[in-house]
Amino acid sequence: MSTAEAAPPTAATEPSLQRALTTPLLFFFILGDVLGAGVYVLIGQVAADAGGAVWVPLVVALLLALLTAASYAELATKYPRAGGASHYATRAFGPVVGFVAGFCMLAAGVVSVAALARGFGGAYLSAFVTLPVGLVAVVFLAALALVNARGIKESTRVNVVATVIEVGGLAVVVGLGVWLLVRGEGDPSRLTQLGTSEKGAATAVLSGCVLAYYSFVGFETSVNVAEETRNPRRSYPRALFGALATAGAVYVLVGIAASVAVPTDRLAESSGPLLEVVKAAGGVPTWLFSAVALVAVANGALLTGIMSSRLAYGMARDGLLPSGLTKVLPGRRTPWVAIAATTGLAMLLALTGGVAELASTLVLLLLVVFLIVNTAVLVLRRDAGETDHFRAPTAIPVLGVVSCVVLATQIEALVWLRGLMVIAAGVVLAAVAARRRVKATGARRGEVVGTSGSDEAPGAGTAEKK
Repeated sequence: MSTAEAAPPTAATEPSLQRALTTPLLFFFILGDVLGAGVYVLIGQVAADAGGAVWVPLVVALLLALLTAASYAELATKYPRAGGASHYATRAFGPVVGFVAGFCMLAAGVVSVAALARGFGGAYLSAFVTLPVGLVAVVFLAALALVNARGIKESTRVNVVATVIEVGGLAVVVGLGVWLLVRGEGDPSRLTQLGTSEKGAATAVLSGCVLAYYSFVGFETSVNVAEETRNPRRSYPRALFGALATAGAVYVLVGIAASVAVPTDRLAESSGPLLEVVKAAGGVPTWLFSAVALVAVANGALLTGIMSSRLAYGMARDGLLPSGLTKVLPGRRTPWVAIAATTGLAMLLALTGGVAELASTLVLLLLVVFLIVNTAVLVLRRDAGETDHFRAPTAIPVLGVVSCVVLATQIEALVWLRGLMVIAAGVVLAAVAARRRVKATGARRGEVVGTSGSDEAPGAGTAEKK
């Protein structure tokens, strides 16, 4: 079946994904994705924008993320299918907007995996061995693809172990901050220093909030495994809000510890700000913390890779990408073609771009997706769906839309330029897909006409099919 001929899936015609995720596994999936590499590198940048009170933009970012998370919870429990934002937008606004939403999400995911792959081969790995970053990135991505193809249950079990290690590393940072205070070497007065010499308090919070918001994204990837979750209407909201609340608490404590332990200027200048806490406190080998950071990067890349492949699979099943991406391994029931395709693109990006270049458009692309999702919640209220799905108060998605617009105003012009190029590519591809769909519909109608007139004009049906 071609892309243009794709029809709504049925249990009889399409393979389904295995429902293997329990509530605890889904909780760790979301927590592991949110507690990714971002917290290990962004605390310093938040401090540069907001000052020593880094916990303030972290709290504000958490509240803003919860707005959009509530919209995702409603849609994921109402329509538990792989495809996520793309599927919701298609139902609400049609296939063109659905394609754009899915394309932005897919692009953000692939770019994120590529950036994390290059990050894996950078400074933290150099504590053990020095290898070409490009080579490390390719081998790293290939290994992640094999874990992904092995199965969702196996992948999430790896994630559970990695998430425990990540949280353990962050707990060490918090403990070291407390230790410094006990020794009388920390400076708690920095926790109230909000703003910089160039920015007032309000501007500093908003500017720092954009970076802090990036630390909380990752929860949106979980909707793409709702179809593989047992009883998603019950499990998904619990896992989602529980994971975000846990991540928020960890982030705030880490931000407080880092600000107390390290002078704001030094924190802002460091590419490994949490490593500065370890150095200031002593007692923990820097190589050990580097190993924990590598686990965090690898875990984030694995989970984002899972999301990207499931999103490509879901978009293909909705007729928005080539139908070949819906192929799954017979025994494992994992979308191996989608995994191979997204991994290949990530490898190409990792070999041709730097970490900063790859990550610069990520927040903007996700804000576009979040804007569509929050709007889709309101539009799809006309579809009652299942009576037991999660329902957010109407004010929540409205505030989610406002939050996306406000954060988008803080994005730099060059980032907007790159982001608009990606969005424009999505619009063009969506138009092509729509045109093919119209042609395919006309062709099918022609076949019906030709077949019905075969008694009067033999061969007419054949002529129509040509």
